[in-house]
Amino acid sequence: MTTVVLSSTDLTLRPWEPGDADALAALADDEELRRWTSHRVAGPQDAVRWIATQEAGWKSGKRLSFAILMTGRVVGHVVLKRSGGEAYGEVGYWTGASARGLGVASRAVELLTTWAFDTRTGAGLSRLELIHDTGNPASCRVAQKTGYTLESVLPPRTPHEAEGHLHARERVTVRLP
Repeated sequence: MTTVVLSSTDLTLRPWEPGDADALAALADDEELRRWTSHRVAGPQDAVRWIATQEAGWKSGKRLSFAILMTGRVVGHVVLKRSGGEAYGEVGYWTGASARGLGVASRAVELLTTWAFDTRTGAGLSRLELIHDTGNPASCRVAQKTGYTLESVLPPRTPHEAEGHLHARERVTVRLP
């Protein structure tokens, strides 16, 4: 498994590590985060299991999960989910309370998207989708800021879920004359 680390001026995306368990447990102890995510982490032992699942995702190549670090501190999560050998994937993300409203999610999604579309050093995908609950306007703003176009409203998958927005972004290919 190749370790992928993506960096910008003030953000680093790197695979989750076992040493992140306490930070993850602290981030997950947030009512707002629990409101919008389907994965629950209840304490440090659960965080260790969650991180092991992320490591397994890297090994299979189907779920490439990154811890978002700001000034060396874990502040969130961004993931690229892939389906087999398909040329498309799905992006997901969340940020902890200390990083909300700072543009961290948008910058992390843009960094991951750029890498996912890179055909030389990245995943080389041609299409990415981003799905969020229609009741989450902050996620809608992240999608819009990062160039993901709203394509459709998805019906609830279960009686307890809300409708979703499907945003998508295509890799731009430049053809020279």
